Amino acid sequence: MTTGNTAILNIENVSKRFGGLLALDNVSLAVRAGEIFGIIGPNGAGKTTLFNVINGVYPPQAGRVLLRGEEVTHLPPYALSKRGLARTHQVVRPLNELTVRENVTVGACYGRENLSLEKAEQVADEVLEFVGLTARKEMLASKLNVAQKKRLEMARALAARPSLLLLDEVLAGLNPQEVAEMLTVVRKIRDQGVTILMIEHLMHAVMNVSDRVFVLDYGKQIAEGTPQAVSNDPKVIEAYLGDPKVAQHFLEGAT
Repeated sequence: MTTGNTAILNIENVSKRFGGLLALDNVSLAVRAGEIFGIIGPNGAGKTTLFNVINGVYPPQAGRVLLRGEEVTHLPPYALSKRGLARTHQVVRPLNELTVRENVTVGACYGRENLSLEKAEQVADEVLEFVGLTARKEMLASKLNVAQKKRLEMARALAARPSLLLLDEVLAGLNPQEVAEMLTVVRKIRDQGVTILMIEHLMHAVMNVSDRVFVLDYGKQIAEGTPQAVSNDPKVIEAYLGDPKVAQHFLEGAT
């Protein structure tokens, strides 16, 4: 899909410190409307911290976050949801005593459209169909397997009707077939006009689904560009891939 040059999200010189640990060090990036933008880096690189700053969970010590040109640096998550930003979490935490449909209805009720309960239930049904969970909509969320809970997490975020969706390791814990199916859903979301910012450790997957890739190491940006350019960057190979032969391996076998 061709993306434009208009940035839906700008991160400008953001730094975040936890005591003596500098988790983000002067990070800047711009996500264009309509693209899939991948964020990679070793464990502890600052990826989820960056998501938490974007999502309003953590205030940065320095820098700012802009959503469609509006500064949203210190807005709480619920206010960002009303502005069209939704997010999944690496560790899924569904409302276990509610059904699958009720979980997604909650997401719709607290999204950007201020839906009534009746309309939120309609949106929930549409989203469950989209992610392939219709047959399980009356099950308790606690009864789903890992792959289904990942889809539920995504459905709950999509029900908020976001224009920008943050995906935090939606492929973690999935087998190869489930990974391929989830990537198909990710591409379908983008095809519906939703911009996607995703963190992922499954390298061949993020390299093949992303339009551009951004690399963090110890809280600092070390590379940004196309998957091919990033995978061949010496700094990335040294910090993350470890072996030049591995870089090409990650680009083989598009999922």
